[in-house]
Amino acid sequence: MHADSDIIALYLQRSETALEETQHKYGAYCRSAAYGILHDVHLAEECLNDALLRCWNSIPPHEPENLRTYLGKLVRNVAINRLEAGTAAKRGGGQRELALEELSQCLPAEDTDAIVDSLTIRHALDQFLESLSQDSRRIFVRRYWFLDSVQDIARAYGFTESKVSVSLHHTREKLRKYLKKEGITV
Repeated sequence: MHADSDIIALYLQRSETALEETQHKYGAYCRSAAYGILHDVHLAEECLNDALLRCWNSIPPHEPENLRTYLGKLVRNVAINRLEAGTAAKRGGGQRELALEELSQCLPAEDTDAIVDSLTIRHALDQFLESLSQDSRRIFVRRYWFLDSVQDIARAYGFTESKVSVSLHHTREKLRKYLKKEGITV
């Protein structure tokens, strides 16, 4: 298996092998991220293909520092766009809206999507996530990145739904206080 830098070099050379290597190394990860949003195996596969096409079209000129994270963001955006377009509205279970509503209580600005994409908030979120315990970080990321339901998170880690809900509540409160301390107004 190739290192990410080797795969990116293949993209820069416009070698179609880059797509094969990317799918081989990160296909399961991307499918899982898309499935977590759409809850449909076939749509998750389509999202992977769309994300690979977006990756092909964006490298070059863009050279991501972390290919896994870059692909995760691409596939997540494709899946969310598909969900919003109504293609999978019934299968999505409203998790995106519910998760964004929960986060809106501690993130600044009315347009939560726009603020999450800003560099300032991204850096602050990275720093905040590093400060959390492993369980709290996993629960938070599963809920607000992969848009998993509280029930799915509880099942995945063997926790009660109450423990997951309480953890999310406490983590959102910590995030709100952390952002305030960093000068990011809520």
